[in-house]
Amino acid sequence: MGIRVAVAGASGYAGGELLRLLAGHPEFDLVAATAHAQAGAHVTDVHPQLAGLDVTLSVTEPARLHDADLVFLALPHGQSAALAAQLPAGVKVVDLGADFRLRDADQWARYYGGTHAGTWTYGLPELPGARARIKAADRVANTGCYAAAITLALAPLIAAGLADPADVVVVAGSGTSGAGRSAKVNLLASEVMGDLSPYKVGAHQHVPEIKQATGATSLSMTPVLVPMPRGILATVTARFASEGDPREVLQSAYADEPFVHVLPEGRWPHTAATAGSNSCHLQATVDVDSGRIVVVSALDNLGKGAAGQAVQCANLMFGLPETTGLSVYGVAP
Repeated sequence: MGIRVAVAGASGYAGGELLRLLAGHPEFDLVAATAHAQAGAHVTDVHPQLAGLDVTLSVTEPARLHDADLVFLALPHGQSAALAAQLPAGVKVVDLGADFRLRDADQWARYYGGTHAGTWTYGLPELPGARARIKAADRVANTGCYAAAITLALAPLIAAGLADPADVVVVAGSGTSGAGRSAKVNLLASEVMGDLSPYKVGAHQHVPEIKQATGATSLSMTPVLVPMPRGILATVTARFASEGDPREVLQSAYADEPFVHVLPEGRWPHTAATAGSNSCHLQATVDVDSGRIVVVSALDNLGKGAAGQAVQCANLMFGLPETTGLSVYGVAP
């Protein structure tokens, strides 16, 4: 048997994507998958795309996870901390929720409410120095989906002194799976199809995470719900702080990265090209009228924005090549 892994919260969209990736991973062996309302169901009753995976979802209890070397927590925000506290110290954990992402307790209270659980190693390997920290960590806080798309577009520009950290504006569209699998009226097909709708305008919970990861000091974000199941397309604009070519900065930052691709000049990211992959596609230009930096970023919110990113971090935590079990290439059409 290889590295024993468990997934808590396996009935959700991110949990299902984790199960799909783990089923094809050469080093990780699934030993437990848990759920809440769906406990007792066969995995294919919940995720029919996983036909051939013979797993029954068990109740989400610490005892069900103790035999694992690694536990993925794919639980709603605010539910990971209590479960993580009951896991043995020797078990490595990657949390796909927000519980341990933020360093500032006041920001947690402002955007999420409740008690701040603490801070774990932040799970975005492409940030400077992050790989070494993730490799050394037993507890990793996976990025938010919007945060992954926007941070990858923005962080190198602020680090290079090219983008003004006090003047960043983001408009980003996400597929409906980003809202989770719980039944909600505003996510019914009849409500979503043929419609674009903004939500949490000026108060999205990923804003403090993005600021923390990029060094931005002021960020205005407008999220938009898009009538598609998966994917994020983010347009990030910023004022120049110094002279330079934003595309060249991004190319230099990601030249050796397996999952971040600055597209050829004139080719713009689109969500379908990243579907099913762990890749992020980027393009940058300068707006001819305003003179602002414009970066467009696309990724699969369940891949590089959630489950794929979590597996990438887990690979690093166990000394595996970080691309193991992950696809660079999207699925089309």
